[in-house]
Parts: sequence; C-alpha cells; structure tokens
Amino acid sequence: MDRVLHAKMFIDKSYKVSEVDKRIYGSFVEQLGRAVYGGLYEPTHPTADKNGFRQDVIDVVKELQVPIIRYPGGNMVSAYNWEDGVGPKEKRPRRLELAWRSLETNEVGTNEFVEWAEKVNADVMLAVNLGTRGIDAARNLVEYCNHPSGTYWSDLRREHGYNNPHNIKVWCLGNEMDGPWQIGQKTAYEYGRLAAETAKAMRQVDPSIELVSCGSSGSGMATFPDWEAETLEHTYEYANYISLHQYFGNQENDTANFLAKSMEMDHFIHSVIATCDYIKAKKRSKKTMMLSFDEWNVWYHSNSQDKKVDPWSIAPPLLEDIYTFEDALLVGSMLNTLLNHADRVKMACMAQLINVIAPIMTENGGGVWKQTIFYPYYYTSVYGRGTVLHSMVESPKYDSKDFTDVPYLDQSVVYNEETDELVIFAINRHLEHTLLVDVDTRSFTEYELVEHIVLENENPKAVNRLHNQQVQPNSNGQSYLEGDKLVAVLPKMSWNMIRLRNKKDC
Repeated sequence: MDRVLHAKMFIDKSYKVSEVDKRIYGSFVEQLGRAVYGGLYEPTHPTADKNGFRQDVIDVVKELQVPIIRYPGGNMVSAYNWEDGVGPKEKRPRRLELAWRSLETNEVGTNEFVEWAEKVNADVMLAVNLGTRGIDAARNLVEYCNHPSGTYWSDLRREHGYNNPHNIKVWCLGNEMDGPWQIGQKTAYEYGRLAAETAKAMRQVDPSIELVSCGSSGSGMATFPDWEAETLEHTYEYANYISLHQYFGNQENDTANFLAKSMEMDHFIHSVIATCDYIKAKKRSKKTMMLSFDEWNVWYHSNSQDKKVDPWSIAPPLLEDIYTFEDALLVGSMLNTLLNHADRVKMACMAQLINVIAPIMTENGGGVWKQTIFYPYYYTSVYGRGTVLHSMVESPKYDSKDFTDVPYLDQSVVYNEETDELVIFAINRHLEHTLLVDVDTRSFTEYELVEHIVLENENPKAVNRLHNQQVQPNSNGQSYLEGDKLVAVLPKMSWNMIRLRNKKDC
C-alpha cells in the first residue's frame, strides 16, 4: 500500500546560485560505432539530404536545443590526424582507428561536422590530439578553422569550399591523458607541459578561443586529484576550464543504491573545485577556474556485447546501451547536480548524442526513436534556462550499500526572469511511496501552476524501442497551489518538472 512521505522546500528569488550557462546542456559525438556513420550521416537513407545527413535525426536533435557538441573525441582523438578528414572525400585515407579497433573511412571530418552542427543550431567544441601529436598539429587546426585567409591552412580551407572561417571558440587540450587505455598516455608533468605550450601556440593563432585542460579520467582514478593539482600548475593561466568525466552503472541490480550515485558526482565536483581553488591560492591568481563536465552519463549495459564485435569493421554497433526507466531517473539527478553547481560548472556534455550511449537511437535505413533518458535531458535543456536558485530542503532519507543519508527528494530550481517562470525539477527516489513536498513560494505569490510533467513507470527496467515506447512523460501531475505554498505531489520512483508562471504574463 502506498504510504505518503513528507518533505519541505524553501525557495526565494534572492537566493541565487548562478545564471545557467546554456552550454551546460551540451553533448558529444565521437567517430565511434554508429554515432556518425548510420547515426547523423547515412547518404543512402530515405531522409538523407545532399550532404548525406539524416533529416529525421536532425529533427530530433533540434528538439533538445543542444547548444554545443564536443567532437571528434574522446579516445579516438588521441591518434587522430585531422588532415585525413578534410579535402576531397575520394582522396581521404582509410585508417585503423586504434581506440575502438574500427576502420575509419574519414568520410566525415571537421568541415562536415561543422556543417551538421549548424543544421542542429549547435556550436562545436573541438578536441586536439595530444596523444600521438601536439603543438604543431593543434595550431595548424586552429589556423585552418579560424583564420580568415591569406595563409597556407586558411587558404586550404577556402580551397576545400569554406570561404568563411568556422570560428570555433572552445577547444579541448586532449582527452583522458592519464588513462592507461589512451594512445599516448602521459604523466601529469608530461601532459601539463605539453598542454601549456600547445595552449600558448593556439592562442597566438586566435587569442579569442577558450581552452579546456584535461582533468582525470574519473574520480576513481588512482591519479585523482593529484593529476588536477599537478597539471594545473602548468595550465592554470592558459586554460579557462578543467574537464571532468563520470559514468555510472547498476551492475549490482540495486536500484536504491543506483539512484543515489548522483551524490558521488556532487562529491567529485566539490573535490575538483577545492583542488582548483588550492592552485589559485598557491599561484596568487585572480582567475577562478571553471569546470567543463564534458563526459557524463549512464554506461554499462553494452559492455559484454561490445566484446563480441569483430575488429576493423566499419561503424560496428558499439556502446549501444538500451536505457531503462531507472537510468532516466539517475540522468535527471545528474542534471540536477550540474545545475546546482552552475556557479562553477559552465559547460557539460552528455556522452553521447546518437546511438553510442545516447538519448537518440536509429536503425540503419530505418527509423529514429527516443530512449528513456531523452526526456529529462529534453525538459531540463528547454526549460532549465535562467538563474539557479538555492533550494533549502528537509527530506526523509535512506541508507544504501554505498551511501548514507540519501534524501528521497532530489531537486534543482531555475527562475527564468525573461519568461517570468519558476521551474522545479524533482525526483522522488523512493521505490514504493509518494513524496508530498510543501514548497514555500512566498516570493512567487502572483504565480500560477502551468504544468506538472511526470516521468513514471511501475517497472524500473522498462525500456523504449522503435515500435514500443514504454517510458514516456505525461502531464497528469497532481501538484497544486495552496496559499503561499506549492504542494508538489511526486509519485513513487518518478522524475518531475513543475512550472509556475506569473499571472500577469499569462
């Protein structure tokens, strides 16, 4: 029998965390599996345009309003020669792609990806190869992409059909360089020195660019957080951001423990901030290092299946996790965590966008569909714009295998001054009981309830397929206003978005 639990929340317009940088809703595309070939690019598909891009995929990606997309990696970038992917396609070499043991045709490269990103209204975050290459290749790529004309590399871009510079403003200085799986793995000292000198050269070409220094490959690395401290000794004054990567899985099939894992993400962010601020103090710097959480998601479903894929095939199905309802709940919590750190997390990229650990799936030659995790990403991206407010919460808690004092209520709150809307994103982690939340909204007294969207399902393992969408949001939320408070009714095991709008604007 469903027993009702009670929680309290207090929010006020004056208690601000930070304005949301829209790039917190970014994503990631790597030349991996079917992310590109069979995902965004499939020239023989019935919806393909003249450039080979699938229009059905473009339409779904545009729904998400993704502001920035990281490319081309990821592990792939650490042995990637960017020159292979520009110029006439018939002259591009086929290469053994070492990170994922696939055959790379190079049909899609920098220019094609920039074209596709424009179609989905997204900017591009480019990563440079600091595994097998370094300063020279990186500065040449910046010149190719961003310099107007009159030099070898800028004129080569124009020769390739792109008269105007791409003006790519965000660049990653390598990827996961402390990982033993990485081609060209480096020590913190080796990476820090190379990244700093590469940053200086890239900035000489284009002083307006922003740079992301490579952080640890995850909070569980033996190198963390010493890697951050030592590399920032070299890159602090050249980089604008340091990267964070984190993935979660439910290998133990323990839903209650799985839904608490966003607390680990929160701890990771706090630890990186503390390390950055230590280096800031040590250097007597006036600059505050911001964070780019440029890989995050749930990832574990496809691990055993990927071991069966034959090496050196073209666009094999790799990392094709089929996401469950409980995965969508954790993704919602991870988005809440990013928002609640909006003062320091300025960019983030859900990894990845299409087919590869992705919210969007396709069939080669067939249809496209939305995974369970699409929905919290969509609603948070579209409606989580504005200023994050501090939300003071009293919630019942539970203990799980790895965590203690886990609040059943997980939340973030965004006030959009432009639309005069208050938006609450809330998860009830309880597997059996409704959570009734009294929300003190006394500074929003002239507001009315616009909608309460709920993502819920009796089965935490429910999934979506092309012709069987078991997990979809509904607008049947039961929340209501009562005097100067909102009573938020959160069904058991649910993700919720509650929107209030000023009556004067209605």
